[in-house]
Amino acid sequence: MDVKKIALLIGALLVAAVTAVMAKNMFTGASAPEAHAAPVPQGPKILVAKKAMAVGTIVDAESFTFQPWPAELVQNAYYQEGQPDSTMAKLIGTVVRNPITAGQPLTRGNLVGPQDRGFLAAALAPGMRAVTLPLDGRTGGVAGFVFPGDRVDLVLTQTVAGGGDGPPLKVSETIMRNLRILAIDQKVSANGDDGKPQIMKPDTVTVEATPRLAEKIAVAQSLGTISLSLRSIADNTADFQRAIAEGQVKLPANATPADERKLMLSFASQPIDAGSTYTTGGDVSRFQRRTVPAKTSTEDQKFDRAIGALDRMSGAINRAGGGAPAGGETAAPAGPVVRIARGNDVSIVPVGAR
Repeated sequence: MDVKKIALLIGALLVAAVTAVMAKNMFTGASAPEAHAAPVPQGPKILVAKKAMAVGTIVDAESFTFQPWPAELVQNAYYQEGQPDSTMAKLIGTVVRNPITAGQPLTRGNLVGPQDRGFLAAALAPGMRAVTLPLDGRTGGVAGFVFPGDRVDLVLTQTVAGGGDGPPLKVSETIMRNLRILAIDQKVSANGDDGKPQIMKPDTVTVEATPRLAEKIAVAQSLGTISLSLRSIADNTADFQRAIAEGQVKLPANATPADERKLMLSFASQPIDAGSTYTTGGDVSRFQRRTVPAKTSTEDQKFDRAIGALDRMSGAINRAGGGAPAGGETAAPAGPVVRIARGNDVSIVPVGAR
């Protein structure tokens, strides 16, 4: 190979190597400086909402948390950590008076406690009413495991006498479903004074109902005994799907999962006054009735009374040895007889007589 060409090739390689080294040094020196997070100012901790809460929401331990806040932005209306009225035990069970968004600081005007005036009115949803029910200590309170905020069904147990003979009909009927518990024995929190859950058998329970359902509950109390049936949280989803299938709820064609969830939450908060079920005594025991005792007709009653009178007369004659009855009436036959009924007239014919 030509020496001149070899020299040019070696020179080109050297130039390329030098250029690569210079370029590397240039880009390394011009790299962006490493970013460092600015320290978060550690101010006083205030109470902020962990989730959005509508009017009437009963506050629990998962509703809020304490978060550091710039000292210059802290207001006197905020709940600050360390203050006597800002402890978890005192705030649990209060009710949201004004709508609160997630991350919003809670103020003393946003919450209302059981000891404050207008507490129960704030706990009610728009258009709803509060109704207090007396409970049977044996069956009414689900052994004390029903707490404020739970959803229950109301079961009415009564006896229906009817107009006929025999025992009355015993029946139990689910009259309404998905009612929200507002208070148990005037307590709106499941925790005691020490902040721990407290299980108790209540004597009264206050539920949230529509004006129409409030009227029905008032009538139901005079009919029989009302007991509670605790609902599962999963029942709301099943009822929502059933309502969509039956056309009770119209889901938009272009609805997003967020819209569907919002519609389901709205549906789950409404009491249900349809599709009630019932069970009679005959469904539980073979020795009980399945229907109301039927009323007998007037003709049957007259016939039964005539037969009874004849039976009593025949028994009296037999005991007297076949003598004539008092009053000079003709003595009835002492031997075997046949009773013949023609309408309301009953005659006695001795066996073998012509």
